[in-house]
Amino acid sequence: RIINKVSLELKYKTYIVGGFVRNLILENNSQDNDIDFVCVGDGIHLAKKLTKYLSKKHKLTFFKNFGTAMITLDSKNYEFVGARKESYRLNSRKPLIKEGTLSDDQQRRDFTINAMSISLNKEDYGKLIDPFNGQNDLKAKIIRTPIDPDVTYSDDPLRMMRAIRFASQLAFNIDAASLGSIKRNKDRLSIVSQERITSEFNKILLSEKPSIGLNLLFETKLMEQFLPELKDL
Repeated sequence: RIINKVSLELKYKTYIVGGFVRNLILENNSQDNDIDFVCVGDGIHLAKKLTKYLSKKHKLTFFKNFGTAMITLDSKNYEFVGARKESYRLNSRKPLIKEGTLSDDQQRRDFTINAMSISLNKEDYGKLIDPFNGQNDLKAKIIRTPIDPDVTYSDDPLRMMRAIRFASQLAFNIDAASLGSIKRNKDRLSIVSQERITSEFNKILLSEKPSIGLNLLFETKLMEQFLPELKDL
């Protein structure tokens, strides 16, 4: 309600996006400590304005270079970003960012199940916006990219690890086009830091059935990219 009020004052369109929406539909409350918001406007400005309506126990952190802000309140993290377009250089995961629409922002998301949003705007408060049929993919238990997987995975190769991590955590299947794309783009993982790869790998190992993820890492040969000694086995 507070975000709705401040968004009206700023004349911003604001939405809940990403994993919170996915988990809400799955009725999975285990990972709901982080909630992401996107606004058609300045995400940092929105977050700063919001803090005037909150208790003094909150913490505001913002990252000007990335155009993001985070409010921590009652052990929850609320992250805000302006809707944007992204383009990538061949040797970097760091995107070149331009202001965009909600549609632009949803297209840049990693998977259809993470590209859904819920409106916080007066005219359609609570409406689910699902341009890539993420609900159907949740029902079918499929991991699929919203755009051409070769573009999604080449732009940000860590998404290949994330695809396998979600498959392992949710016991979902990666669709055939995405799986083939991971096999084709596996060498792109070389531009990702070992720290980020290890973080995703650990999440796979901590999933309820890590064998799902481990088998996919072997099948796609992604495992060989960060454990090269396996090439000789």
